[in-house]
Amino acid sequence: MSKRDYYDILGVDKSADEKEIKKAYRKIALKYHPDRNPDDKEAEEKFKEAAEAYEVLSDADKRARYDRFGHQGVSGAGGGGGGFGGMNMDDIFDQFGDIFGGAFGGGGSRGFSGGGQRVARGSDLRIKIKLNLKEVATGVKKKIKVNKLVNAEGVTYDTCQTCKGQGRVVRVTQTMLGAMQTQSTCQTCRGTGKIIGKRPAGADAQGLKRQEELVEISIPAGVEEGMQLKVSGKGNAGPFDGVPGDLLVVIEEENNDLLQRDGSNLHYEAYVNFADAALGNSIEVPLVEGKAKIKIEPGTQSGKMLRLRGKGLPSINGYGTGDLFVHINVWTPKKLSNDEKAMLEKLRNSDNFQPKPSRKEQGFFSKMKDFFAG
Repeated sequence: MSKRDYYDILGVDKSADEKEIKKAYRKIALKYHPDRNPDDKEAEEKFKEAAEAYEVLSDADKRARYDRFGHQGVSGAGGGGGGFGGMNMDDIFDQFGDIFGGAFGGGGSRGFSGGGQRVARGSDLRIKIKLNLKEVATGVKKKIKVNKLVNAEGVTYDTCQTCKGQGRVVRVTQTMLGAMQTQSTCQTCRGTGKIIGKRPAGADAQGLKRQEELVEISIPAGVEEGMQLKVSGKGNAGPFDGVPGDLLVVIEEENNDLLQRDGSNLHYEAYVNFADAALGNSIEVPLVEGKAKIKIEPGTQSGKMLRLRGKGLPSINGYGTGDLFVHINVWTPKKLSNDEKAMLEKLRNSDNFQPKPSRKEQGFFSKMKDFFAG
């Protein structure tokens, strides 16, 4: 895979001993670990590259061949001619899981077995963000102040002397069947292999302190009330320089006075006067942004619904855009002048002003009449 010098990759001298090489590899592997760098191809390559270097330099025979012949001396055994270039991430985790300990990041899909140091994970944080209809329709970036735990500046860590930095304690007991060896998580350092050395003022027992941080959150178009988004690595810091938790963003929608949401569709209640409904006219209806003019046909009945395609909200899954449904309501005035009353009295008995339900409507009314009649 890599043609770079393995010692340069790990940042150690050629005289480095096994402990130094292991410590250097763990530091680089944690920095570029996929759980810390989701969807980052460059970090993944650096992670594999460090694993390749460690696979050779941690083995005395391979290291001797590499020192003498370079990459050609270990081709097919982790160097240049094969090795990690043909392995997936799980192969690396299986081979070097003890470098990281029992669980990385709180037991995700890449849990490591075999004991060893445990990488502590910070807790997740949950916040709520309110969005108006325009922000839902277009998507938005928001900068939010988050009160979170961070690593205190100036904190230092020492190796736990109980477990000698291994994160586990091995005990040998004599039984009637012979010596039995057991291992358990170190209770002094809780498996991290570290204890606090220098603790700055204001830091807690894990070297953390509470601080406000400005976090930029990208919210895609089409989100809905109650939906939860995850911002990786923006939660509380991990104790002892561990992995930070995530920031969980819960979406809340502000009510819109005019437009009502139904999934990706919108609904608007339009009120027209009697003359416009009878004679026809054009009216304006609100959109998420701006307005649209629609035509009211002569003789429009109250309850009629008009559809404006593509004037709703985008689907968060990318399945297009919803529609705007305009519900027509004919407004009946509550107060009339004497002249208006006289005018309507003349029209009251006109044949054109008598209700003329369609056959379908007549059938419905007939059924309802029979139903209530018993």
